[in-house]
Amino acid sequence: MASKQVKYLHTARLITLLTGNRNLWKNSWSAVPRLFSSEKSAEQQQQSQQLSENSPADTGTVGNNSIDQIKKLTQDLEDLSKEAESLKEQNIQLLDKYRRSLADSENLRSRLSKQIADAKLFGIQGFCKELLEVADILGHATNSVPQEELTDKNPHLKSLYEGLSMTQASLFQVFKRHGLETMNPLKEKFDPNLHEALFQKEDSSVDPNTIIEVTKLGYKLHNRVIRPALVGVSK
Repeated sequence: MASKQVKYLHTARLITLLTGNRNLWKNSWSAVPRLFSSEKSAEQQQQSQQLSENSPADTGTVGNNSIDQIKKLTQDLEDLSKEAESLKEQNIQLLDKYRRSLADSENLRSRLSKQIADAKLFGIQGFCKELLEVADILGHATNSVPQEELTDKNPHLKSLYEGLSMTQASLFQVFKRHGLETMNPLKEKFDPNLHEALFQKEDSSVDPNTIIEVTKLGYKLHNRVIRPALVGVSK
């Protein structure tokens, strides 16, 4: 466009020099802006026409891009939803494992606490069983002394018997202090959890299955039978 203006001015000046008409130069110079404006308007119209011609294709391209973006966002949303569901399922599984582990730990703690408590209570069980033989010997020795011989005529026997009786009573007090109790089930119903039957005998004075004789006393340590009573049962 600028080259056209320059060419036009040169042509007008040449005509002025040849003809000597200065008005032609002035008119030519004043016509330059109009020429520039008209050429500019024509150029703008041409650009607008090109834009209008190209706009449908561009609109179609933009529309296709928007559809592709929507499809991509939809696919991303579906992928994120699947990932969220997977993470939720993993969270549920981990929470279940945690609760199971917590329950197992609590059960283990309870068992260990019970074992510790039982160890404190029944730790002397073996020692008590050894002492039961001593208690049996003292009992047999005390029971073997004839009561009719315990008179002032036999002061030594009487003193020995009293000493054995006191020793036996003291031993039973020690047993009781540590939770060891005797079981003398004479005239009681036979219980296989507490008693051990050595024999059966006819006895019409009591009901059947009644303990009529105790050969050995039974013992319980904190309500746990550590030795059943050895007994005879009626038929």
